[in-house]
Amino acid sequence: MAAVSNGRSAMDPQPETQNVAVDRLKRLYPAVNEEKSPLPRAWSPKEKYNYIGLSQNNLRVHYKGHGKTHRDAASVQATHPIPAACGLYYFEVKIVSKGRDGYMGIGLSAQGVNMNRLPGGVLLGWDKQSYGYHGDDGHSFCSSGTGQPYGPTFTTGDVIGCGVNLIDNTCFYTKNGHHLGTAFTDLPPNLYPTVGLQTPGEVVDANFGQEPFVFDIEDMMRELGTRTRMEINDFPVPESHGEWQAILNKMVSTYLVHHGYCNTAEAFAHITEQPFNEDIVSIKNRQKILKLVLAGRMGEAIERTSRLYPGLLENNQNLLFMLKCRQFVEMVNGSDVEICHRKSGYSPSYSVSPRPSSPIQTSVIQSTKNYSNKSKQTVEEMNQNNTTTTTAPTHNGSSCNEVPVILTDDGDVEMDTTEEYRNGHGDACNGKTNNSTNGYQNGNSHNNNVTQDGECCDNEDEDMDVDVPVCRKSCSKPAVERILEFGRELYSMSQRLTVDKGSSETNQKMLEDAFSLLAYSNPWASPVGWQLQPSQRESVCASLNSAILESNKKPRKPPLEVAIAHAHELVKLMSTSGLGSCAFASLVEILDQ
Repeated sequence: MAAVSNGRSAMDPQPETQNVAVDRLKRLYPAVNEEKSPLPRAWSPKEKYNYIGLSQNNLRVHYKGHGKTHRDAASVQATHPIPAACGLYYFEVKIVSKGRDGYMGIGLSAQGVNMNRLPGGVLLGWDKQSYGYHGDDGHSFCSSGTGQPYGPTFTTGDVIGCGVNLIDNTCFYTKNGHHLGTAFTDLPPNLYPTVGLQTPGEVVDANFGQEPFVFDIEDMMRELGTRTRMEINDFPVPESHGEWQAILNKMVSTYLVHHGYCNTAEAFAHITEQPFNEDIVSIKNRQKILKLVLAGRMGEAIERTSRLYPGLLENNQNLLFMLKCRQFVEMVNGSDVEICHRKSGYSPSYSVSPRPSSPIQTSVIQSTKNYSNKSKQTVEEMNQNNTTTTTAPTHNGSSCNEVPVILTDDGDVEMDTTEEYRNGHGDACNGKTNNSTNGYQNGNSHNNNVTQDGECCDNEDEDMDVDVPVCRKSCSKPAVERILEFGRELYSMSQRLTVDKGSSETNQKMLEDAFSLLAYSNPWASPVGWQLQPSQRESVCASLNSAILESNKKPRKPPLEVAIAHAHELVKLMSTSGLGSCAFASLVEILDQ
């Protein structure tokens, strides 16, 4: 037992955090869903013979029996079988001490095998589906008492690896990083990593991937991945290749139309010689709405949707509620603020002032502190103070109250009358443009959306630019008042929708998440701050887009996305069916080629 007390071996558990080990296993086996098929991570304290002792987080195995005969052999299985989605699975065992005789076996076994023997079985009445490589003679055993010459013997200090190719259903071993060749073929599914010991003093440590392996298993994985992708690429296509190509072209075209890529769809149809009979106006209408959503301008998106598609939101209250919940989030974020309206009543295009760049951001809820300090001031007075701003002269000498609005750190709204704005954004209220501002204005001066009279406008015949600043009217109420008032309306709407049992739970969760933002002084760094990320607008955008298309008798999802979703499900079915090639059938990697 001297070898055991000489200190931590190279295979002993290192002081890595559990997260590091988890990340390593995820990199090795990205296709495995551990919620359904957990990976082996340790030896099982239940599935073992009583002569086996476990220590060091159940990664070290030592023998504690008599070791007088073969009947004193003992084995232990890992906690879980090897998932097929690994594609290529591998584990290593460090021989800490060979003990008295070095009668050790490393291998695989099925559930329910007798643990009173070494892997592979060496007794009469041996178990089926048990496979092992033994250290005393270097033989491989496959559910029999007679082994076959396979590799070298192993002893103290050696590292023995066992790999399972779940595509070919074969098993191989390594010794100190050297591949020893195929040991077993035609393996059944759902095998457990297994080790067996037989004489006193035998001690081994396991590495299931929580540490780097001695053998370069990742290189083998890359080879298998390349082989799998070549098989996919070389899969025979029916002789009527032209027909299949036309179908694929149509799928791509409908995908572009679905997501509003009008110009690209037209160009693609022209290149592929397809007819293009889509309603351009309808596509551009959807495109403008989706751009508003992605810019966080939910109020405008809702108004434009209601105007262009009457009855859509009224007949889909759950969708409207989702949009309004997002609008509440954008109000907290400072992306959805009150803006000036044209005489027609339509909200113009404008640029949203970003959230504060200071490392310490403040929630609008903190602006209520201002009210407690000014208890003698009436709401009317606060509103009047809030609407009092410095006016900027127009080109004809008159004053312009339509100046850019910024949501301040205190949550109130202030007017941006700084020199930087006047110089950098072209004196929008003066009806002028400045070619030094940004690429949009340099290339498309019409996108300033400002008339010569200083009035905000929106040219519906042109593509909308969400980044160009224009005039916005000062708000009539402090930001926190508007948000709280909107929140009360949102809560009332949720109460009305509770009659719909199927949607009340989802709506309630959306509402709670949105309202929770007001509880934090720095909502962007709060546990619910994920809602403020621009990426969260994408799912809202997709839902609204699908609803608009469905109202026009179009599919909610384009055929290309449906086909990809089906392919994902087929890969999952491959995993549950024990087809290891699913590990290397990554649609993302294949499509990125």
